[in-house]
Amino acid sequence: MTHVPSSPELYDATASRWVRREPTSLSDFTGRPRTLELCQPVAGRRVLDLGCGEGYCARRLIAMGAAEVIGIDSSAQMIAAARSEEEREPLGIRYEIGDAMRLEHIEDGAFDLVLAMFLFNYLEIEATRRCMAEVARVLRPGGRFVFAVPHPALPFMRDEEPPFYFSVDQGGYFSNRDRRFPGKIWKRDGTELEVQCVHKTFEDYFAALAAAGFRTLPAVIELGVTPEIEAIDPAFFGPLADVPLHAAFAIER
Repeated sequence: MTHVPSSPELYDATASRWVRREPTSLSDFTGRPRTLELCQPVAGRRVLDLGCGEGYCARRLIAMGAAEVIGIDSSAQMIAAARSEEEREPLGIRYEIGDAMRLEHIEDGAFDLVLAMFLFNYLEIEATRRCMAEVARVLRPGGRFVFAVPHPALPFMRDEEPPFYFSVDQGGYFSNRDRRFPGKIWKRDGTELEVQCVHKTFEDYFAALAAAGFRTLPAVIELGVTPEIEAIDPAFFGPLADVPLHAAFAIER
């Protein structure tokens, strides 16, 4: 049986390939910008970036005016890369190695905004519920929770080809709940990055939010290649025109 690495194992092995100071991978164009827009207003806010990786979004949150950003990730090598970028260009961001399901060291209501950019595709359903419960606890009343995931339908719509796919060997949309799919996403320079998706349905995400104590409906946007994005590089983005790539959620505490 092929070993499927855990997310810390995967990112410890590939951390250096994720470091960038400008958009490079597909989702840097199709997913992250619109999801960061959902975080507004950011100016003056105290922000927790869960699953921060090498700090790409944390740095953008500072550029958007955040007063303080703390990044947490389970990969020691990703945190080392983030700290290296902070040393290169000090922005006052604090990075910690940690478990997104265990935030006991953070007091209740400590943050105005929690961002989880492509974190939950690495967590099983129960782990997602535990993480969202912690998010609800560390958010102040009226605070905002924003997260993005691969679109739940994507693994079942794409063959194993560039510039983005998840490998589903058998079964369908419902029977594959909580299964981990390996995948790849490409950079515009033609290099690839390994990614994973623990498949969850929209129902699973809504149920996890409700179980965590969120009582309002989230705003949900489905993201893909827009005509403006395709015009940047038709050869790269064109194969994914009219395909749902990501889903972003925003909800208030």
